[in-house]
Amino acid sequence: MTRISNASQQWEEQLWEAVSTGDEETATRTVFGALDDGASPETVLLDLVGAVQRRVGQEWAANRITVAQEHAATAINERAVAALSYRCAQHTAAGRGRATVACVDGEWHGLPARLVAEVLKLRGWKVDYLGAQVPTSHLISHIHQTGPEFVALSSSIPVRLPTAHATITAVQATSTPVLVGGAAFGRHGQYARQLGADAWAPDARAAADRLEQGPLPRPAAAHQPIDDLPHLADQEYTMVARTRTRLVRTVTGTLEERFPAMRDYTDAQRERTAEDIAHIVDFLATALYTDDVDLFTDFILWTAGILTTRGVPAHSLIPALGILSEQLKDFPRATSTLHQAVDLLTRAGSVIASDTRNTV
Repeated sequence: MTRISNASQQWEEQLWEAVSTGDEETATRTVFGALDDGASPETVLLDLVGAVQRRVGQEWAANRITVAQEHAATAINERAVAALSYRCAQHTAAGRGRATVACVDGEWHGLPARLVAEVLKLRGWKVDYLGAQVPTSHLISHIHQTGPEFVALSSSIPVRLPTAHATITAVQATSTPVLVGGAAFGRHGQYARQLGADAWAPDARAAADRLEQGPLPRPAAAHQPIDDLPHLADQEYTMVARTRTRLVRTVTGTLEERFPAMRDYTDAQRERTAEDIAHIVDFLATALYTDDVDLFTDFILWTAGILTTRGVPAHSLIPALGILSEQLKDFPRATSTLHQAVDLLTRAGSVIASDTRNTV
């Protein structure tokens, strides 16, 4: 199986230039050019389009492209994949069986799942690609109608893990095995195992390779999500998730009371602050769901890095975490998680300040 060679890095640069400038025609021509240059369709999908899409995310995180540019670049990559799929369709035959590929409900990053679907088609599977944000009830209806040999479920955002868990359980109740993938399930698939998925793959190529080894095992007897996560019995996740709106409103309002400068924020700044707090609450709830403090603290450190690239001091997160801790003082797992995040931010702030002094 060929990969994009060092000599072919020109294709990646050409595709990056095309998607970053909104040039769909050149993007498609570049993808076809790589094919004509001898790269396999799978290589073009994963080592060219996939590599450029990762670069799109990195450029957004570094604040070198806007959200609008990121969306436009992703859309062009998706259309390039569609063009490649159409061109290659006449050369592939579906003889392996039927598969369903879908994103968890609420997951709007559809391109990773699309790449999985296209690679499986190249490997001989008949694939029903259902796209982004698939409601679980619709997925189950589709399974009953089509009877796939397995479902490949994708999620990039960890806050979708509770929904993913419910979806995995529901699919398994139809006696259909579930293969999961995407950043949400952890760098090493730890959340896939915790949530009872039948298999996990770190990327599309690994997913296809796993299926080459043989069919996925049929799920065991039906069970409930709490059977996998007995710590949910303390109800901390449930209480935080149910009071999300009130928590966001209270933290935002208290911040304005304690920091009068916030009262001069524009509507856009106030809305963005509320969005940031909502993300914090969502990740805290997910950390409680998985009983994994690192899931929350990793998100907080990532957020601090994003804020820093945008000229916002990372320590600005600390007051919000403190107020949230006050609101959740009766929840020991939640407060412990928040305190650990504050400690990490405090240490990270000291390092940043030291680095700044050393470079002045």
